[in-house]
Amino acid sequence: MILKHSKQRDAIKSFLMTRKDHPTADVVYTNVREEFPNISLGTVYRNLTLLSEIGEISRIRVGDGIDHFDADISLHYHFVCTHCGSVLDLNMESLSHINEIAGAGFDGKISGHVTYFYGTCPKCTSQELLS
Repeated sequence: MILKHSKQRDAIKSFLMTRKDHPTADVVYTNVREEFPNISLGTVYRNLTLLSEIGEISRIRVGDGIDHFDADISLHYHFVCTHCGSVLDLNMESLSHINEIAGAGFDGKISGHVTYFYGTCPKCTSQELLS
């Protein structure tokens, strides 16, 4: 797919590349508006959708009904804070062997997996200790 160059799309992707907290479309919109004051939320949503469809970013759906976005498309895992809802990268070894385990009792072909870890993030944990 050949795409027409878009400075707004570049700005959206560049913003995501500076973040490790997997922002929502609203957060992307708020920040990209600083450079492009006339950009609409719809334009941000369309570009995030396009970038995720062509594999330049990842759309993360953790079950809270809100899409989060990640410019790091390498295989890695995410942690979801059940208190504040933040989505963070986990620095850990690949669980790719889980595909083989899942496929052992399955007649089809397992080609991948998505795994999220849930709990309380460091910020919320430290706030609980202070309370």
